[in-house]
Amino acid sequence: QVQLVESGGGLVQPGGSLRLSCAASGFTFSTYVMNWYRQAPGKEREFVAFIGRSGGTTNYANSAKGRFTISRDNAKNTVYLQMNSLKAEDTAVYYCHAAGPRENYWGQGTQVTVSA
Repeated sequence: QVQLVESGGGLVQPGGSLRLSCAASGFTFSTYVMNWYRQAPGKEREFVAFIGRSGGTTNYANSAKGRFTISRDNAKNTVYLQMNSLKAEDTAVYYCHAAGPRENYWGQGTQVTVSA
């Protein structure tokens, strides 16, 4: 049974930091590239960050560059998103996504709220 379980969301003040985690199971994690997406209320889901299978390649949305860092630990089947200098416009449900050669999987999401 494939599972992607996000954690680490919550309420944080502007300028603060959060570290999201996504624990994977039920598939060969190291053979999947991983992404983080987010969806704000009333908006479409949007790409945030990408990491290659070995972790050597990353890519970010312009909104995340310089503030967010994606990483992965293949030994722990986990992908992370370190988010610094958070802004109100980062408020959204954050989803991890696993993309393989034939399948892709989504987590259930974790809420991040940036507010004073």
